[in-house]
Amino acid sequence: MAKTIIELKNADLTLGEAAASVHVLKGVSLTVNAGESVGIVGPSGSGKSTLLMVMAGLEQLDRGEIVIGGTALHRMNEDEIADFRGRNIGIVFQSFHLIPNMTALENVAVPLELANVRDAFDVARRELVAVGLGERLTHYPGQLSGGEQQRVAIARALAPSPKLLIADEPTGNLDAETGRQIADLLFAEQRERGMTLILVTHDAALAGRCSRQVRMRSGEIVSGAETAPLAEPPRQEAASA
Repeated sequence: MAKTIIELKNADLTLGEAAASVHVLKGVSLTVNAGESVGIVGPSGSGKSTLLMVMAGLEQLDRGEIVIGGTALHRMNEDEIADFRGRNIGIVFQSFHLIPNMTALENVAVPLELANVRDAFDVARRELVAVGLGERLTHYPGQLSGGEQQRVAIARALAPSPKLLIADEPTGNLDAETGRQIADLLFAEQRERGMTLILVTHDAALAGRCSRQVRMRSGEIVSGAETAPLAEPPRQEAASA
């Protein structure tokens, strides 16, 4: 039986105050199995990025429940959530969010050091090599192309060996070919590491590569809330005697 990694029940969230308030999530329920790749799609303002931030522990619900890997985030304070996120969730944003005065190696290693990871620079070096940047370790973000900067961001997200990788428009700032390469990298790493991948995208082709699509409209999920069965590995025929 597939193991559930994300369980969201009756999630409700309003952002802003008084006349400026917006009811962003309206009783959203969603279950995701470990190892799934889920694309969240919908028009602008439908709540998909906010839903992603809730699953990343970056937005806290007004009402409802959010359980990640058996841990109830809605019962934790901000410090506890931050600690849990650092150990279990990798996040990739559309804007790369790299520190401009740090090298690629430092951008990946410093968050690991802050989390008290042993051999942080060795881990960072290994992850940068894995995403094809072994020759760019000492380059600063301003010396890297957009695709290379996103690879650094992916290496940073993968370095803690998270169970869950969350990506918000990961190809949105890239040209079509570079975006395809980044998508190939994300799905390859997801398969190799057995992670769960949740991504928000306006790109229909990218969403179509996921094992499931969740469609949102006006703060509600309109399709795809049910978990999808994971594909079984092909059976090997017995060797003939």
